[in-house]
Amino acid sequence: MNAEAIPPATPGKGMRIAMILARSLMGLLFVFASVTYFFKLITPPPPTGAMKVFNDGIEASRYLMPTVKVVELVCGLAFLSGRFVPLASVLIAPIIVNIFLISVFLIGPQGLPLAVFVVLANGFLAYYHRDRYRPLFRS
Repeated sequence: MNAEAIPPATPGKGMRIAMILARSLMGLLFVFASVTYFFKLITPPPPTGAMKVFNDGIEASRYLMPTVKVVELVCGLAFLSGRFVPLASVLIAPIIVNIFLISVFLIGPQGLPLAVFVVLANGFLAYYHRDRYRPLFRS
């Protein structure tokens, strides 16, 4: 039997509700983070130690944080609207990996709950839309 002849599984109602909840929460999170950055609505506490060195390097580049925040805004809006979710999930993945690794190595345990949430939520979205990614893995 040909693998392409097998129809994709249709997700159940509970799975669909969980997907909508995960992508909506991620969308709100990323839109909030980017809007507060661009409009300087929240002044974060000054970083210390290794995080200060890392942050100084990012700020010295002058392009990296605005680029990251634009990607977060675009992906957040895609998550909230429900359009282009598989693409947004792929685009936001490197940022999520960095959020997680910064929380593990530089910030400490207080940043881990949010980092673990975005890793798991994006993983869930990728799993939910796994049929959309299949063509990427064909030779």
